[in-house]
Amino acid sequence: MKIEKYNQRLLATLGTVGVIFLIVALITFISIAIIEHRRYDDDTETGILSDEKIEKLQKENKREQVISYDTPKLVDTLNFGYIIPVSHKTLNEKEDINSILGYTSSKEYAPSDRRYSGGFYGEFNNIIIYNPIDGTNKKLFDERVNFDDINTEYFDKEILLLMQIAKKDTHKDGVINLKDFKSLYIYSFMQKELKKIEINGMDVFDYKFIHNSKDLIIEFGVDKNDDGQYEEHNEPTLIKKYNFESGLLTDIIDKQINIDLQKTLEGSIK
Repeated sequence: MKIEKYNQRLLATLGTVGVIFLIVALITFISIAIIEHRRYDDDTETGILSDEKIEKLQKENKREQVISYDTPKLVDTLNFGYIIPVSHKTLNEKEDINSILGYTSSKEYAPSDRRYSGGFYGEFNNIIIYNPIDGTNKKLFDERVNFDDINTEYFDKEILLLMQIAKKDTHKDGVINLKDFKSLYIYSFMQKELKKIEINGMDVFDYKFIHNSKDLIIEFGVDKNDDGQYEEHNEPTLIKKYNFESGLLTDIIDKQINIDLQKTLEGSIK
């Protein structure tokens, strides 16, 4: 009888411990999920201010964001071509526009002369092309833009910079960031030319180079609910081919095949 009661108490204790462990694990999981969600929101809210906010600040002769320069990064080893990513910092308090600007730097980047595809990640609003030999520098963009990736692609006698860039507050949340529609920009070091690829009202969601070619397959996000934002989980994408030389976008999927696929999905074709 004593052994039976001891076993019952032991089982009850183990059951209680198990329940407590499950509760703690559940609370921990929920806490991590909330932190990650907030971190995602923080990352996507660090774009540049919308045109409407800028106009209001200008009337007050104030600013909330200041330019910040990253360390120059060697991209073209043959011609000593560097890029200087231009980022921004959001101030804790507004300051007068006439105050002196400063800058900060990122960690040193160790350049390499190997052929490869690479890139740089951050929160950028421009790029400066810099040559330390002759001291020349130029900015790529004359308009207000926001992007977080600078991808470098190396070809024979050609280096390309690729950036998915937001230019307008299409989502109407007060900032221009990567929740808004993005265009694809390509800068050619050989041609010293900046190319823009976009479809009005759509988002450049992803892209891939066609094998052994500078031509691209680009995935566009379709904003079905017209809220100014492409949502990957419940809105469709379409794909097009971009010809690098001609600058033309063409359909990859035949229109009739597209119609047939939709009818098959809806059960209209048996």
